[in-house]
Amino acid sequence: MAEMNIWDKFDSAIDTKGLAEDVKDAQENGATYKDVPHGDYEVKIDKLELTASKAGDPMVSVWFKILTGDFKGSRIFMNQVITQGFQIHIVNEFLRSLDTDIDIEFVTYKQYGNLLMDVIEAIDGNLEYGLSYKEGKKGFSTYEITDVFEVE
Repeated sequence: MAEMNIWDKFDSAIDTKGLAEDVKDAQENGATYKDVPHGDYEVKIDKLELTASKAGDPMVSVWFKILTGDFKGSRIFMNQVITQGFQIHIVNEFLRSLDTDIDIEFVTYKQYGNLLMDVIEAIDGNLEYGLSYKEGKKGFSTYEITDVFEVE
């Protein structure tokens, strides 16, 4: 069997179709990126996955896409390293707030990665959210689901 080269690995690991659409969007609408201020937003979740932090630690990454208002189309990013119990608890509580009826439990990282895929599959095209995006302790941002909307 032929060994997978680095580009094949990137192509299989990254949503290249979505990336190409993002490039086209930036070309048509300008690549002006503005930080989204803390506040309340109506969002959909574009991405929910187990990935690695820059330091190589397991991390849950969530991409929220803003659906209305001045920042429509902008994204808010939630990244939570999950190497300690309290960190996994934060993510578990967040996942439960998404209202998917999926049993949220951490057993192993592999199982948790599959759980995240099940959650994103359950909400994709079905649920949108009210997100309270605030500044918490020590300047870290907090993310709280305040409303769940069924997509019509």
